[in-house]
Amino acid sequence: MRFAKLSVFLGSAVLSLGLWPAAGLAQQPVTIRLGHVGFPGSLFDIVSTRFARDVNAALKGRVEVRVFHSSQLGTDEQMIKGIRVGAPEMAYPSTIMSTVDQRYGVFEMPYIIVNRAHMKKVAENKEVQKALFDGLPARGIRLLGVWENGFRHITNNLRPIVRPEDLKGIKLRVPGGVWRVKMFQAYGANPSPMPFAEVYSALQSGVMDAQENPFPQIHSAKFQEVQKFLSLTGHVYTPGYLIVNEAFWQKLPKDVQQTIAKIAWATGDFARSEGERLDRELISKLAPPMRVNEADKEAFIKASSAVYEEFGKQIPGGADLIRIIQSLR
Repeated sequence: MRFAKLSVFLGSAVLSLGLWPAAGLAQQPVTIRLGHVGFPGSLFDIVSTRFARDVNAALKGRVEVRVFHSSQLGTDEQMIKGIRVGAPEMAYPSTIMSTVDQRYGVFEMPYIIVNRAHMKKVAENKEVQKALFDGLPARGIRLLGVWENGFRHITNNLRPIVRPEDLKGIKLRVPGGVWRVKMFQAYGANPSPMPFAEVYSALQSGVMDAQENPFPQIHSAKFQEVQKFLSLTGHVYTPGYLIVNEAFWQKLPKDVQQTIAKIAWATGDFARSEGERLDRELISKLAPPMRVNEADKEAFIKASSAVYEEFGKQIPGGADLIRIIQSLR
């Protein structure tokens, strides 16, 4: 028993001290925990599982990526805090990145991303990368890939949402981050941040009337069981991000870094194509049981001008980011 505990301690110490296994221990791969909040079947889980498979095949015997779904390693907020100290080593956040750097809130601007081809151009743009990627290592985080969460739509239990005024007074769950709150307040809703794992019970009990998420998140979380209406607002496209603890990253051999980074970036294309596929396939599984309706997107765009203006004024470099992203359409 003492020997077993000692072995576990020594293994942990090797990782915490950043010691790469010596030649005699090469058969013991370094474990990388990758956490996310999505449920099995979600785009989060499909994409992270694909990434883990590809890395494990390419670095067999040297690295093993293990995926932990369904908030097993904590909420988005907890993982963002944990990633700075290497627990977990990797995470797949989305909206919550605006709490690390407020400039990520640019992706909370309604309808700023028009389609996935546009998002790919934005992710590959050098000015965007300099603004959003380059400062992260100093905060203990490195971004390895721009993946996907997807185009978000509103579900609720009260009425179809066609125009912004239809949201008046609706208790709406949103993820962490101030700009989604500001956006829905501008529309007249009563938005409240809540961990994703708690949303189903909040909708079922009536604590919340509504939520907004991409189809894969809605379906995998089974929100269609506790919601009556699905309104195709497409109000925001949220990227997902693969991030890694910077100190852990720097302790990996350069060739391992290069392999993981290459796979991580290439996985972005898979994430976007898979998100598009799921959007096509899942609508028929969501409606019915929910009643689906189109939204007046022009009315939502018109009601969003104040949010753009506030972001441009409050966030250093925010107006420039908006301009760059819009120019890439």
